[in-house]
Amino acid sequence: MINEELITDVARRHDFVLLFDVTDGNPNGDPDAGNLPRTDPETNQGLVTDVALKRKVRDWIDMGYGKQERLKIYVQHGAYLTDTRNRIFGSHSEGGKSGSINEGRTWMCEEFFDVRMFGAVMSMKEANAGQVRGPIQLTFARSIDPIAPMDITIVGPAQNASQSKRAEGDESDKFGTMGRKSFVPYGLYRAHGFFNPHFARQTGVTAEDMTLFWQALELMWDVDRSASRGFMASRGLYIFSHTSALGDAPAHRLLERITVERRTEVAVPRSFNDYQIKINEEDMPEKVSLTKLVHG
Repeated sequence: MINEELITDVARRHDFVLLFDVTDGNPNGDPDAGNLPRTDPETNQGLVTDVALKRKVRDWIDMGYGKQERLKIYVQHGAYLTDTRNRIFGSHSEGGKSGSINEGRTWMCEEFFDVRMFGAVMSMKEANAGQVRGPIQLTFARSIDPIAPMDITIVGPAQNASQSKRAEGDESDKFGTMGRKSFVPYGLYRAHGFFNPHFARQTGVTAEDMTLFWQALELMWDVDRSASRGFMASRGLYIFSHTSALGDAPAHRLLERITVERRTEVAVPRSFNDYQIKINEEDMPEKVSLTKLVHG
Protein backbone atom coordinates (compact mmCIF):
# COMPACT_ATOMS: atom_id res chain seq x y z
CA MET A 1 0.00 0.00 0.00
CA ILE A 2 1.51 3.31 -1.10
CA ASN A 3 1.21 6.17 1.36
CA GLU A 4 0.59 9.07 -1.02
CA GLU A 5 0.42 11.62 1.79
CA LEU A 6 3.98 10.68 2.74
CA ILE A 7 5.61 11.10 -0.67
CA THR A 8 3.66 14.31 -1.47
CA ASP A 9 4.46 16.00 1.84
CA VAL A 10 6.29 19.18 0.81
CA ALA A 11 7.55 19.75 4.36
CA ARG A 12 9.78 16.64 4.19
CA ARG A 13 13.03 16.01 2.38
CA HIS A 14 12.83 13.27 -0.26
CA ASP A 15 15.71 11.46 -2.01
CA PHE A 16 14.97 9.03 -4.82
CA VAL A 17 16.38 6.54 -7.31
CA LEU A 18 14.96 6.39 -10.84
CA LEU A 19 15.61 3.38 -13.09
CA PHE A 20 14.63 3.30 -16.75
CA ASP A 21 15.72 1.32 -19.78
CA VAL A 22 15.93 1.64 -23.54
CA THR A 23 15.73 -1.09 -26.17
CA ASP A 24 16.90 -0.39 -29.73
CA GLY A 25 16.70 3.37 -29.30
CA ASN A 26 18.66 6.52 -28.60
CA PRO A 27 17.74 7.88 -25.15
CA ASN A 28 19.81 11.07 -25.47
CA GLY A 29 21.82 11.93 -28.57
CA ASP A 30 25.07 13.92 -28.38
CA PRO A 31 25.11 16.73 -30.97
CA ASP A 32 28.90 16.93 -30.67
CA ALA A 33 29.21 13.29 -31.77
CA GLY A 34 26.83 13.08 -34.72
CA ASN A 35 23.86 12.43 -32.40
CA LEU A 36 25.31 9.14 -31.18
CA PRO A 37 24.04 8.09 -27.73
CA ARG A 38 25.95 9.92 -25.01
CA THR A 39 28.67 7.89 -23.29
CA ASP A 40 31.36 8.25 -20.67
CA PRO A 41 34.54 7.90 -22.78
CA GLU A 42 36.45 6.17 -19.97
CA THR A 43 33.87 3.53 -19.00
CA ASN A 44 31.58 3.43 -22.08
CA GLN A 45 28.61 3.70 -19.75
CA GLY A 46 25.66 5.47 -21.32
CA LEU A 47 24.61 8.92 -20.11
CA VAL A 48 21.32 10.81 -20.18
CA THR A 49 21.47 14.41 -19.02
CA ASP A 50 19.30 15.91 -16.31
CA VAL A 51 18.08 18.40 -18.93
CA ALA A 52 16.74 15.55 -21.10
CA LEU A 53 14.93 13.98 -18.13
CA LYS A 54 13.34 17.29 -17.13
CA ARG A 55 12.29 17.85 -20.75
CA LYS A 56 10.29 14.62 -20.61
CA VAL A 57 8.64 15.67 -17.35
CA ARG A 58 7.77 19.05 -18.87
CA ASP A 59 6.26 17.47 -21.99
CA TRP A 60 4.14 15.05 -19.94
CA ILE A 61 2.79 17.84 -17.73
CA ASP A 62 2.19 20.10 -20.73
CA MET A 63 0.27 17.45 -22.70
CA GLY A 64 -2.02 16.55 -19.83
CA TYR A 65 -2.34 19.71 -17.77
CA GLY A 66 -0.67 22.59 -19.61
CA LYS A 67 -3.87 24.63 -20.01
CA GLN A 68 -4.69 24.57 -16.31
CA GLU A 69 -3.81 27.31 -13.87
CA ARG A 70 -0.42 26.90 -12.17
CA LEU A 71 0.48 23.99 -14.47
CA LYS A 72 1.74 25.79 -17.56
CA ILE A 73 5.27 25.09 -18.81
CA TYR A 74 7.73 27.97 -19.20
CA VAL A 75 10.55 26.25 -21.13
CA GLN A 76 8.84 25.26 -24.38
CA HIS A 77 10.15 24.06 -27.74
CA GLY A 78 10.48 26.99 -30.13
CA ALA A 79 9.19 29.56 -27.63
CA TYR A 80 10.78 32.92 -26.89
CA LEU A 81 11.16 33.13 -23.13
CA THR A 82 11.21 36.93 -23.11
CA ASP A 83 7.83 37.00 -24.85
CA THR A 84 6.45 34.62 -22.24
CA ARG A 85 7.72 36.75 -19.36
CA ASN A 86 6.39 39.92 -20.97
CA ARG A 87 2.97 38.32 -21.23
CA ILE A 88 2.99 37.31 -17.56
CA PHE A 89 4.25 40.71 -16.41
CA GLY A 90 1.61 42.41 -18.54
CA SER A 91 -1.24 40.31 -17.16
CA HIS A 92 -0.21 41.12 -13.58
CA SER A 93 0.55 44.81 -14.03
CA GLU A 94 -2.49 46.07 -15.94
CA GLY A 95 -1.03 45.73 -19.41
CA GLY A 96 2.37 47.16 -18.62
CA LYS A 97 5.70 45.45 -18.15
CA SER A 98 6.49 47.03 -14.81
CA GLY A 99 7.05 45.06 -11.66
CA SER A 100 9.89 44.38 -9.28
CA ILE A 101 12.16 41.39 -9.58
CA ASN A 102 10.60 39.82 -6.50
CA GLU A 103 7.09 40.33 -7.88
CA GLY A 104 8.12 38.85 -11.21
CA ARG A 105 9.65 35.83 -9.51
CA THR A 106 6.44 35.25 -7.57
CA TRP A 107 4.29 35.58 -10.70
CA MET A 108 6.42 33.11 -12.64
CA CYS A 109 6.34 30.55 -9.82
CA GLU A 110 2.57 30.87 -9.58
CA GLU A 111 2.06 30.41 -13.31
CA PHE A 112 4.55 27.72 -14.31
CA PHE A 113 5.00 24.20 -13.00
CA ASP A 114 8.58 23.87 -14.23
CA VAL A 115 9.72 27.18 -12.73
CA ARG A 116 8.19 26.17 -9.40
CA MET A 117 9.75 22.68 -9.43
CA PHE A 118 13.03 23.00 -11.36
CA GLY A 119 13.83 26.68 -11.03
CA ALA A 120 14.88 29.04 -13.83
CA VAL A 121 17.26 31.86 -14.72
CA MET A 122 15.07 34.84 -15.71
CA SER A 123 17.39 37.76 -14.99
CA MET A 124 17.10 39.49 -18.35
CA LYS A 125 16.67 43.14 -19.28
CA GLU A 126 13.03 42.73 -20.26
CA ALA A 127 10.62 41.49 -17.60
CA ASN A 128 13.40 40.68 -15.14
CA ALA A 129 12.22 37.94 -12.78
CA GLY A 130 15.62 37.14 -11.30
CA GLN A 131 16.57 33.56 -10.55
CA VAL A 132 14.59 30.74 -8.96
CA ARG A 133 16.32 27.77 -7.38
CA GLY A 134 14.01 24.80 -7.76
CA PRO A 135 13.45 22.20 -5.04
CA ILE A 136 13.74 19.26 -7.47
CA GLN A 137 17.27 18.46 -8.61
CA LEU A 138 18.24 15.51 -10.84
CA THR A 139 21.60 13.96 -11.64
CA PHE A 140 22.70 12.61 -15.00
CA ALA A 141 21.41 9.09 -15.57
CA ARG A 142 24.19 6.53 -16.05
CA SER A 143 23.80 3.02 -17.46
CA ILE A 144 24.52 0.12 -15.12
CA ASP A 145 26.79 -1.56 -17.69
CA PRO A 146 28.77 -0.22 -20.66
CA ILE A 147 26.60 0.24 -23.73
CA ALA A 148 27.37 -0.46 -27.39
CA PRO A 149 26.28 2.61 -29.42
CA MET A 150 25.47 1.59 -32.98
CA ASP A 151 25.15 3.72 -36.10
CA ILE A 152 23.54 2.04 -39.09
CA THR A 153 22.54 3.10 -42.58
CA ILE A 154 18.83 3.24 -43.34
CA VAL A 155 17.14 3.62 -46.72
CA GLY A 156 13.79 5.34 -47.22
CA PRO A 157 11.40 3.85 -49.83
CA ALA A 158 10.68 7.19 -51.54
CA GLN A 159 12.83 8.74 -54.26
CA ASN A 160 13.57 12.42 -54.76
CA ALA A 161 14.75 12.57 -58.38
CA SER A 162 12.12 13.50 -60.96
CA GLN A 163 11.19 11.09 -63.76
CA SER A 164 12.94 13.32 -66.32
CA LYS A 165 16.19 13.22 -64.37
CA ARG A 166 16.00 9.47 -64.09
CA ALA A 167 15.42 9.32 -67.85
CA GLU A 168 18.64 11.31 -68.28
CA GLY A 169 20.49 8.65 -66.34
CA ASP A 170 20.53 10.33 -62.93
CA GLU A 171 20.39 7.37 -60.55
CA SER A 172 21.72 9.21 -57.49
CA ASP A 173 18.76 8.09 -55.41
CA LYS A 174 17.87 4.90 -57.26
CA PHE A 175 17.48 3.03 -54.01
CA GLY A 176 15.68 5.80 -52.11
CA THR A 177 16.90 8.38 -49.63
CA MET A 178 19.87 7.26 -47.53
CA GLY A 179 20.15 8.14 -43.87
CA ARG A 180 21.75 7.16 -40.55
CA LYS A 181 20.23 5.87 -37.35
CA SER A 182 21.98 5.75 -33.99
CA PHE A 183 20.77 3.54 -31.17
CA VAL A 184 21.61 1.43 -28.14
CA PRO A 185 20.66 -2.28 -28.37
CA TYR A 186 19.85 -2.23 -24.65
CA GLY A 187 20.71 -0.13 -21.64
CA LEU A 188 19.40 0.11 -18.08
CA TYR A 189 19.99 3.59 -16.65
CA ARG A 190 20.01 4.93 -13.11
CA ALA A 191 19.48 8.55 -12.00
CA HIS A 192 19.22 10.12 -8.56
CA GLY A 193 16.95 12.96 -7.50
CA PHE A 194 16.45 15.19 -4.50
CA PHE A 195 13.60 17.31 -3.14
CA ASN A 196 14.47 20.23 -0.86
CA PRO A 197 11.46 21.50 1.14
CA HIS A 198 13.16 24.80 1.98
CA PHE A 199 13.24 25.80 -1.70
CA ALA A 200 9.74 24.34 -2.18
CA ARG A 201 8.41 26.74 0.43
CA GLN A 202 9.96 29.66 -1.46
CA THR A 203 8.51 28.64 -4.84
CA GLY A 204 5.08 27.55 -3.56
CA VAL A 205 5.18 23.82 -4.37
CA THR A 206 2.02 21.94 -3.35
CA ALA A 207 1.12 18.30 -2.73
CA GLU A 208 -0.62 18.31 -6.13
CA ASP A 209 2.64 19.33 -7.78
CA MET A 210 4.42 16.42 -6.10
CA THR A 211 1.72 13.95 -7.15
CA LEU A 212 2.06 15.02 -10.79
CA PHE A 213 5.85 14.90 -10.62
CA TRP A 214 5.90 11.28 -9.37
CA GLN A 215 3.33 10.31 -12.01
CA ALA A 216 5.43 11.97 -14.70
CA LEU A 217 8.55 9.98 -13.75
CA GLU A 218 6.55 6.78 -14.13
CA LEU A 219 4.51 7.60 -17.25
CA MET A 220 6.47 10.21 -19.24
CA TRP A 221 8.01 7.61 -21.54
CA ASP A 222 4.57 6.79 -22.97
CA VAL A 223 4.13 10.26 -24.48
CA ASP A 224 7.66 10.40 -25.84
CA ARG A 225 7.40 7.50 -28.29
CA SER A 226 9.27 7.88 -31.56
CA ALA A 227 11.22 5.73 -34.01
CA SER A 228 14.49 7.16 -32.70
CA ARG A 229 13.64 6.49 -29.03
CA GLY A 230 13.07 2.76 -29.50
CA PHE A 231 11.27 1.35 -26.47
CA MET A 232 11.79 3.12 -23.16
CA ALA A 233 10.12 2.39 -19.83
CA SER A 234 10.33 3.25 -16.15
CA ARG A 235 11.66 0.24 -14.24
CA GLY A 236 12.11 1.54 -10.73
CA LEU A 237 11.23 4.56 -8.59
CA TYR A 238 12.32 4.33 -4.96
CA ILE A 239 11.63 7.29 -2.69
CA PHE A 240 13.28 7.81 0.70
CA SER A 241 11.17 10.25 2.75
CA HIS A 242 12.50 11.92 5.88
CA THR A 243 10.49 13.24 8.81
CA SER A 244 12.20 16.62 8.79
CA ALA A 245 13.02 19.30 6.26
CA LEU A 246 16.78 18.96 6.83
CA GLY A 247 16.66 15.17 6.60
CA ASP A 248 17.45 12.38 9.02
CA ALA A 249 20.23 10.55 7.15
CA PRO A 250 22.80 11.32 4.43
CA ALA A 251 21.32 10.91 0.96
CA HIS A 252 24.20 8.82 -0.39
CA ARG A 253 23.80 6.25 2.39
CA LEU A 254 20.13 5.84 1.56
CA LEU A 255 20.58 5.67 -2.21
CA GLU A 256 23.26 3.00 -1.79
CA ARG A 257 20.58 0.72 -0.36
CA ILE A 258 19.22 0.25 -3.90
CA THR A 259 21.63 -1.90 -5.90
CA VAL A 260 21.25 -3.18 -9.45
CA GLU A 261 23.29 -6.17 -10.58
CA ARG A 262 23.55 -8.07 -13.83
CA ARG A 263 22.71 -11.75 -13.36
CA THR A 264 25.83 -13.87 -13.26
CA GLU A 265 24.72 -16.10 -16.14
CA VAL A 266 24.18 -13.11 -18.48
CA ALA A 267 27.16 -12.07 -20.59
CA VAL A 268 25.48 -9.33 -22.63
CA PRO A 269 22.29 -7.80 -21.19
CA ARG A 270 19.45 -7.36 -23.63
CA SER A 271 16.42 -6.99 -21.34
CA PHE A 272 15.41 -5.82 -17.88
CA ASN A 273 15.11 -9.46 -16.80
CA ASP A 274 18.87 -9.77 -17.19
CA TYR A 275 19.22 -7.69 -14.02
CA GLN A 276 18.13 -8.05 -10.43
CA ILE A 277 17.33 -5.22 -8.05
CA LYS A 278 18.28 -5.62 -4.41
CA ILE A 279 16.86 -3.39 -1.67
CA ASN A 280 18.56 -3.30 1.70
CA GLU A 281 15.93 -2.43 4.29
CA GLU A 282 17.89 -3.69 7.29
CA ASP A 283 18.78 -1.11 9.91
CA MET A 284 16.89 1.59 8.02
CA PRO A 285 17.18 4.90 9.87
CA GLU A 286 14.19 5.12 12.17
CA LYS A 287 12.91 8.41 10.77
CA VAL A 288 13.25 7.49 7.09
CA SER A 289 10.55 5.68 5.10
CA LEU A 290 11.07 3.89 1.77
CA THR A 291 8.29 3.93 -0.85
CA LYS A 292 8.61 1.58 -3.84
CA LEU A 293 6.49 3.58 -6.26
CA VAL A 294 7.66 1.58 -9.29
CA HIS A 295 9.33 -1.80 -8.85
CA GLY A 296 10.12 -3.95 -11.89
